[in-house]
Amino acid sequence: MNERRIALMRMLDSRKKYTARELAERFDVSVRTIQRDLDYLQQIGLPLYTETGPHGGYRALPNRLLPPLHLARDEAMGLFLMLKFLENIPDIPFGSVREHVSEQYYAELPPDVQDNIDQLKNYVSFNMQPAFAEAPFTSLILEASLHTRRVKMTYRSASGNTCSEVHPIGLYFDHGNWYMPAHSRDRIILYRADRIIEMTMLGETMSNLPTLVEWLAAEDPRKGVPAKIKFTEFGVRLAESDPLFRNISQLVWQGSVPPEEFAYVARLLLKYGPEAEVIYPLELRDRVKQLLQDSLNPYLSETIANIETEEI
Repeated sequence: MNERRIALMRMLDSRKKYTARELAERFDVSVRTIQRDLDYLQQIGLPLYTETGPHGGYRALPNRLLPPLHLARDEAMGLFLMLKFLENIPDIPFGSVREHVSEQYYAELPPDVQDNIDQLKNYVSFNMQPAFAEAPFTSLILEASLHTRRVKMTYRSASGNTCSEVHPIGLYFDHGNWYMPAHSRDRIILYRADRIIEMTMLGETMSNLPTLVEWLAAEDPRKGVPAKIKFTEFGVRLAESDPLFRNISQLVWQGSVPPEEFAYVARLLLKYGPEAEVIYPLELRDRVKQLLQDSLNPYLSETIANIETEEI
């Protein structure tokens, strides 16, 4: 794409309306040349709207193409590394950009930069935990969050499918899954995005909603119970990647846990096995013990069955 067409795209992207003659005079070319440029821009995907008549002209529609990237070699390679990383995140919002940039932008790069990127693919890899299920509504969730719009959704919960209307405040990716905090009935509820079966954006908006960043930074309003967990040195290394146990000091984590989260924390601690021990509260300690016992029971039953078989 030549410089005139790049400049033309930027002018049209300003959302103003121009006649072909105004554009021709602006770039000191013929009207026919401008019309060829406009045809080219439409062919590569710039959505143009044309109005005829004495007050007509050309302008770009809202879902328009933005100005092209102008990157140095290292920046282009960094961009493709980011795209390579994003390939491992399923159902990323507005994910069509991955294919668009990977193919169309790559095709316009000089051959030596293309060779560098091709070689780079052989020397870097991202190993991430995959999501358990598809989450096809991530883009819609973000659009609703940006415009504080209400959505109607069908959600798959433990008690069955439920239909509700909520105001999403954002979307975040954690441990292989997308999560949607949303305002519902005077409080923020956390939903798993892959459990949303259907979703429709409604017209109603809501003011004074927190952003996702504000919600994540806010303190949990629920009353917590003091807790103490002792880790082994190896357990501390395992816990380094767990956000809950960031502040371990001298092999001990101390904090507070809302009683509503005991079941979640107990299952979280189950993966540490003998590398972590709940000192208190007693209820959390008992929950972990019960989970460990439940995990052991199938193996005990198998041992007893083998003994009985040998005796027979």
